Amino acid sequence: MSSLVLGFHEMEKTELLLVGGKGLNLGKLTKIQGIQVPEGFCVTTVGYQKAIEQNVTFQALLEQITKLKVEDRDQIAEISRKIRQLLMEVEIPSDVVKAITQYLSRFGEEHAYAVRSSATAEDLPHASFAGQQETYLNIIGKEAILQHISKCWASLFTDRAVMYRIQNGIDHRQVHLSVIVQRMVIPQASGILFTADPFTNNRKLLSIEASYGLGEALVSGLVSADCYKVQEDKIVNMRIATKKLAIYALKDGGTETKQINPNQQRTQTLNDQQILQLARIGRQIEASFGCPQDIEWCLVDDTFYIVQSRPITTLFPIPEANDQENRVYISVGHQQMMTDPIKPLGLSFFLLTTNAPMRKAGGRLFVDVTHQLASPISRNMLLQGMGQHDPLLKDAIMTIIERGDFIKPIPNEHKAPGPSRNNTNMLAQFEYNPTIVSDLIKKSQTSIKELKQKIQTKSGPDLFDFILEDIQKLKRILFAPQSTAVFMAAINASTWVNEKLNEWLGEKNAADTLSQSVPNNITSEMGLSLLDVADVIRPYPEVIDYLQHVKDENFLDELDKFEGGRETRDAFNAFLNKYGMRCAGEIDITRTRWIEKPIILVPMLLGNIKNFESNAGKRKFEQGLRVALEKEQEFLDRLKQLPDGEQKAQETKRMIDLIRNYIGYREYPKYGMINRYFVYKQALLQEAEQLVKAGVIHEKEDIYYLTFEEFNEVVRTKKLDYQIISKRKDEYKIYDKLTPPRAISSDGEILSGEYKRENLPAEALVGLPVSSGVIEGRARVILNMEDANLEDGDILVTSYTDPSWTPLFVSIKGLVTEVGGLMTHGAVIAREYGLPAVVGVENATKLIKDGQRIRVHGTEGYIEIL
Repeated sequence: MSSLVLGFHEMEKTELLLVGGKGLNLGKLTKIQGIQVPEGFCVTTVGYQKAIEQNVTFQALLEQITKLKVEDRDQIAEISRKIRQLLMEVEIPSDVVKAITQYLSRFGEEHAYAVRSSATAEDLPHASFAGQQETYLNIIGKEAILQHISKCWASLFTDRAVMYRIQNGIDHRQVHLSVIVQRMVIPQASGILFTADPFTNNRKLLSIEASYGLGEALVSGLVSADCYKVQEDKIVNMRIATKKLAIYALKDGGTETKQINPNQQRTQTLNDQQILQLARIGRQIEASFGCPQDIEWCLVDDTFYIVQSRPITTLFPIPEANDQENRVYISVGHQQMMTDPIKPLGLSFFLLTTNAPMRKAGGRLFVDVTHQLASPISRNMLLQGMGQHDPLLKDAIMTIIERGDFIKPIPNEHKAPGPSRNNTNMLAQFEYNPTIVSDLIKKSQTSIKELKQKIQTKSGPDLFDFILEDIQKLKRILFAPQSTAVFMAAINASTWVNEKLNEWLGEKNAADTLSQSVPNNITSEMGLSLLDVADVIRPYPEVIDYLQHVKDENFLDELDKFEGGRETRDAFNAFLNKYGMRCAGEIDITRTRWIEKPIILVPMLLGNIKNFESNAGKRKFEQGLRVALEKEQEFLDRLKQLPDGEQKAQETKRMIDLIRNYIGYREYPKYGMINRYFVYKQALLQEAEQLVKAGVIHEKEDIYYLTFEEFNEVVRTKKLDYQIISKRKDEYKIYDKLTPPRAISSDGEILSGEYKRENLPAEALVGLPVSSGVIEGRARVILNMEDANLEDGDILVTSYTDPSWTPLFVSIKGLVTEVGGLMTHGAVIAREYGLPAVVGVENATKLIKDGQRIRVHGTEGYIEIL
């Protein structure tokens, strides 16, 4: 056995760096009993390294390309071309040639071979690199094989491979290439087998694509393939394609593309028996590799040969459960407007704070709603709530309920119905109590003040016990029946007003206008407060100029040098004292808060100075209030003209009062929770600093990759296996690339819904209408709040908005998000500011281009690209 060339049977699982992902997987396949793999060998990465290590020109070019970024396309193309040229001409070391010759004589030099690239960063669990390097088929003779080994080395530097590595943060200097030389089989049919359906992610549904001839025709997109779906040893779906072309091997080497006989074009490539046989082979390989596989296969004289198997890297992980029961999970991130992955410490805190049955997957949280769906009573309540707040989620869940056999129903419970959250009458006691909201806010503030004092005396394991105890207090505040009843009264009143005024007056979404400028909304007040900070800065040109060029994190300390600097700093600090614990993705305790990095707010402040005149905050609030009160009066006057008009007006006035008095409080419980989170975080970071000093961790942010319980244990023992941190950092990078589903089943199937809407323009992008009105303007597609550069009148298009985005809302005229529901924060604030808004628009940030002119139909729930 040589380190220059290894036969498939000679490989060990530790040899990734020698043979690359593809080569290693072929080695694993040959060891599975009953699986046929065409024989062959790998020219290891040692050969590649020997060929380049002394080449000064190559090393210089490699150094140049390492410094480039994705946007340097022309330079990438130019340097990549030079490297490829050099690798094509470089001499293959004589000992490598000798080893290749020995293996070829063993397998037969006269045979045809496939020569394929296998990079060390390829076919890995987190990055497939599929199609990044080259494959050459039907190569005959030693000289031709050696020439194509050089071509494979060169393909490590195609433009697309270089670009892919830059995008995935992989160092070009760390990636080496092995070359697979594998005996060609001449198939009558070939294709790809996915052991999990690539469209729905269902792990129980296996998908086979098949066409005539060599698989290259299919991989390169030259032909359409038959598609067969197999579940539990049954063919459940079949699509027969018209197969006009196929690629075949030529006798003297190379390949040719041929027309398929017209009477064969619509025939089934594999018969039913072959489909089921191949499916069983797929399941055997999947079991051996331990995860879903993307498998390349060939059919030769009734025998299936496997020429490649790699992990499917695009599947969203299934939430972890302790049993094999069928389950349905819904995404917490879609409800909380934060679909990014959450670090382990953040997940721990959210799990400690909630009472719902939660499961983790892909760095996100999901609620297990199986039990609720199994009972007719709780199912109806859940679906009714979803229908109001997120119709897309309701439709997704309906697809699985309608199958009938996925969830075992439990009989109707014969319980007397408890107090319904929809019963607004239970709040009659609150209606004439003007202090109820201020009392609840005062109670929360007093509790946080106490927490800040007590936590200062705690450290070490005592601190962790104290936090656990305080989280119980937080839960009592968050889930207090009186607190929930207050904002539920307003939510239910909004639903009532929308239904009744549509029925009586033909007014759609009437509650939207009536919700403008309500009192006690801590989140919308935050946006207006930042306008007030802009008012303080506006008279001082030196300060404005300083802020326009500032890069330093500690910029507040430098302000005193300028006229108006102290006033600016005081106003900034006052804002941070009240709102500084907020940030994008704030439900993750590990996220950087504004008070930790105030420079995040500078672009928003400068935007406010540029786009508004003095006193804009007060004017905006007063204008919203005037519009709401005028609309209320108009509705009441019109109602009085109807039969039973006085009674209808009286009932409506009562509901409008519930909305205006209590909908603002909807935002407060989360503000209280985030306040507490920040107090915990500061105390825990002090513990982390002690661990850094003791040499237990490298930097204090390492604790973000530990759960709360693990962190407690590390503080207690002063011991940590640092590999845990490294592994979780890598996992977090993988999770960051995944798109979480709204709903997912225990089979891994992504459940997606669609909006049921008619009579919309043909090209309309459909979403959920959450704030009425129609507005036209320039779309600003912004994925990161810090990149926001808004002009007055822009329409914000983004993935999701949580409360931290509110300061941007004062500058925009409309809102479009990919995620959201009727009562998520962005929707509530959009209504209060009177911004037409449509949320839950699938792929909005990809379908709408930055700078395009669009029209947002906030009443009907769709967007037109103009």
